[in-house]
Amino acid sequence: MADAVTNGFTEKFYGSTDGLRLYARNYQPTGGDTDRLPVVCLPGLTRNARDFHELALILSRDAAFPRRVMALDYRGRGLSDRDDNKANYNLAVECGDVIAGCAAFGIDRAIFVGTSRGGLILHLMAGIKPELLAGVILNDIGPVIEPAGLMAIRDYLNRDRKPQSWSEAVDILRENHGAAFTALSLTDWEGMAHAIYREQNGIPVADYDPAIAEQSKTIDFNNSLPDLWPQFESLGSMSLLVIRGENSNLLSRRTTDEMAKRHPDMAPITAKGQGHAPLLHLGDIPEAIRIFIGRLS
Repeated sequence: MADAVTNGFTEKFYGSTDGLRLYARNYQPTGGDTDRLPVVCLPGLTRNARDFHELALILSRDAAFPRRVMALDYRGRGLSDRDDNKANYNLAVECGDVIAGCAAFGIDRAIFVGTSRGGLILHLMAGIKPELLAGVILNDIGPVIEPAGLMAIRDYLNRDRKPQSWSEAVDILRENHGAAFTALSLTDWEGMAHAIYREQNGIPVADYDPAIAEQSKTIDFNNSLPDLWPQFESLGSMSLLVIRGENSNLLSRRTTDEMAKRHPDMAPITAKGQGHAPLLHLGDIPEAIRIFIGRLS
């Protein structure tokens, strides 16, 4: 595995079981204390490790209890290899990649943060590899996905408009998501743009395999979407924090209420002024995460 030290983290690569080169960021705790449970961050459908940079710095540099944070790029996203077999862009394969990454980096137990698709992967991991999960944080995701939210993601990913500059990238994000993310400042929008896009030849381009967006077109909304309640039951014995965007169209209040009924020890929090999926370094979310993971150590 090749390493490169950069802004607050070390870049690492590891191999998938089918030979792809996958990327991760490793944020070491200040002071070098590695005895505490690490945190592993899993991004959304087309997102990458950059989404967690600010949160990872907060947790790894915590004045009282700093801890190691890992953030992963799935295959086809960020700095990980694209997959020639586009059918491998699925939850089961990506779950296997996460498990392989934990093994490669010597993580046998951790607290996991799953945003959107990352949270769906954690539903699967709870049944496949429960011993890895010391605690779970689900960011705006649960066992039931609202069709309207999924349609919005599909439509957004498949729009033709592409930015020609970073300022235009910010404008596009604000046009598409501004109504749901009223809490964001201009700096926040700029940070989001740099997490989603990567610069190529002076132009920001979406940092994922276009085949993933194409795949979303095949969803049949004429039939009910499958739920993951059986997999959610596997989370029942684990400490659980659920973050829901106040304006989310993907995770409903009805679903979070039902999750709380089925998991009495679940800790819920609402990300005020945010939609799908909340930025985890804003507002009172970092403190809620600090308290939650502190109780697990």
